[in-house]
Amino acid sequence: MIRPIVHDPLFLAQPSEPASREDLPVARDLVDTLTANMDRCVGMAANMIGVSKRIIVIARGPMAVAMLNPKILSKSGEYEAEEGCLSLEGVRKTKRYKTIRLSWQDMRMKEHTETLEGFQAQIVQHELDHCDGILI
Repeated sequence: MIRPIVHDPLFLAQPSEPASREDLPVARDLVDTLTANMDRCVGMAANMIGVSKRIIVIARGPMAVAMLNPKILSKSGEYEAEEGCLSLEGVRKTKRYKTIRLSWQDMRMKEHTETLEGFQAQIVQHELDHCDGILI
């Protein structure tokens, strides 16, 4: 189900709780909502649809991939980026890392660990900021 986008900075500034199997419907809604907004968005966090759970979705080509309980294990190559956000007005500067090592669970709650670089790493870092209540 496609859900409306939350724009309330007070809500978005609250850290998210860990996700569980019971939150899989939220992950599916997040995939649907990102897919409906891919013309202007490459990633979303669950709090952007009103649910404070550690779930993000990123665009990988034409697919939207859900990640539950993502966690950065390591990072390298700090740089400054300018980013916009579907939930917030304007563009802001922020620090990102070129390479991150990430752990997360898929929609079957299976654990994954992978290394992301470049734009994919930047998207995940932005969405994890959402999960941590950090507004850029």
